[in-house]
This record gives sequence, structure tokens and C-alpha cells, in this order.
Amino acid sequence: MTRIVVFGGTGYTGANVVREAASRGHQVVSVSRTEPKDLVRGVRYETGDVEQVAGRLVPDADAVVAALSPRGDMSGRLVEVYRGLAQQAAAAGARYVQVGGFSSLRPAPGAPRFVEGDIPEQFRDEALEGEATRVLLAEEAPEGLDWVFVSPAGGYGAWAAGERTGSFRVGDDVALFDAEGGSFISGADFASAIVDEIDRPVHHRAHIGVAY
Repeated sequence: MTRIVVFGGTGYTGANVVREAASRGHQVVSVSRTEPKDLVRGVRYETGDVEQVAGRLVPDADAVVAALSPRGDMSGRLVEVYRGLAQQAAAAGARYVQVGGFSSLRPAPGAPRFVEGDIPEQFRDEALEGEATRVLLAEEAPEGLDWVFVSPAGGYGAWAAGERTGSFRVGDDVALFDAEGGSFISGADFASAIVDEIDRPVHHRAHIGVAY
């Protein structure tokens, strides 16, 4: 049984990861500002600021999932918060999974990342901050930290929750598209891909994307 600490455990991605990990029999700790209304059986819920609780939770973790959103009072702080989590995960010898956005992917091998192009104004700040967290890992990750940065498909979110299919593709930092040019992944299948990387690590110190 693996002890997994999920930061942002009540957000869309985090909550799906918590449910998936718990369903596989793992010992799961969900960290968030507030406790959710619907509790998952067997999950331990911790509330408070990341900086206040990470120091006592990460040292005992086998895996850390960072699934915070650069919104509200976390806006502009995500890089520093993730830097701290990465350092603590490295010290604990824990697998570190950091969730990013679709815009950090590339449309083709060697091409500029989507975030370097035209991003709608309402999404630009979040996309840039998410990309900055990828750069943090790529350029400043502690030596020895076993990390993976995971990007969902373009059509991903609570607005398009979808269903669990158990079938999806995992690629590198080049976006995956279906035969019709679409890019989608359900919350449940994205979470499954994340927990797969904890159960059976395949990608190390790498950026991957998940889509149908």
C-alpha cells in the first residue's frame, strides 16, 4: 500500500486522483483549504495552507501529487509553493507528480509550446503560471527527485467531465489528438493515468500528456 498525499485534493483533478487512489487500496491524504462535502471512505482529510501542513505530511509520503490551481490567493504563488513541495518530496524520497495544463504541450516535435502562441486573454495568466511550474521542474528540480509533469488533453475539466473508459494514450510533451483532430480526456481517466504513474512508474523527470 502506497501513502499518497494529494495537494489540491478537493479540486477537480485532485478529487478524481483521491478517488482513484483510494479505490486501488492506497493510503490517501487529501490536502485542501476546506473539507469537501462528499468524503471518500478511507481517505484522511487535512485542511490548511500548503506551507503549514506540507512539512508534517510529505516526510512520510511515498508519492506527492501537486494539483493546485493558480487562482484566488494562490495566483502568482504557485511556483514558490511547488518549489517547496518538490524540495520536500526530494528529501523524503517520494515520487513527485505535478499537474500542469494543456498549453504547456507542443503541437509538433520541436515546435513552440502552445503557451508561447496566442492564448485567449481570460486563460493567459493561468497558462503562463502553469508553464512556469513546468520550467521550475525542468530547470531547477532537486537532484534525485523522481518527478513527472502531467498535462491533460485540451478538452478537459469539470465542464466536460466525461466517463471512465479505462482506455487512453500517454505521450510525451507533444499533444495527442484523435482522428477528427479533437483532444479530450475525462477526469476519471486522467486520474487513472496519474495513479498509474505512481503504481508503475514509467516516466522519470519528464513531461507527459494524456488523451484519448
